Amino acid sequence: MIAYVTVGADDIARAKRFYAAFLPALEYRVEEGPEGLSYTLPAQPGQPVTLPDFYVKPTFDGGPATAGNGAMIAFEARSQKQVRDLHAAALAAGGFDEGQPGFRDSYGPHFYVGYLRDPQGNKIALFSCNPDEPGRGE
Repeated sequence: MIAYVTVGADDIARAKRFYAAFLPALEYRVEEGPEGLSYTLPAQPGQPVTLPDFYVKPTFDGGPATAGNGAMIAFEARSQKQVRDLHAAALAAGGFDEGQPGFRDSYGPHFYVGYLRDPQGNKIALFSCNPDEPGRGE
């Protein structure tokens, strides 16, 4: 199980604007400190495992932060509408479009996804697989 994911950022304030545009809507809480941003999900009663945290930090070696080629972080939304709304909010908060929300032929019929790049260039996916919503081709 993934315990946490960390991405580097050279400009923490700019990264905070971007991630604040959609992570709170997905129930992430943020703590800001001198070491950067820590986003956590609330623990649910009876939850047997820890949910993965998401960190945005300056690099440990002091060099410039770079985006991983082929790396992507995906956040699950509750609905197709939420994917569209959060994708738009993230773009307005300084993100870059990497693929408008919609269905992709190479994924399952209910996999609805929008892709972004954060201000540092990290690739982010916002997706929903809600079987109660219309799927591709329905």
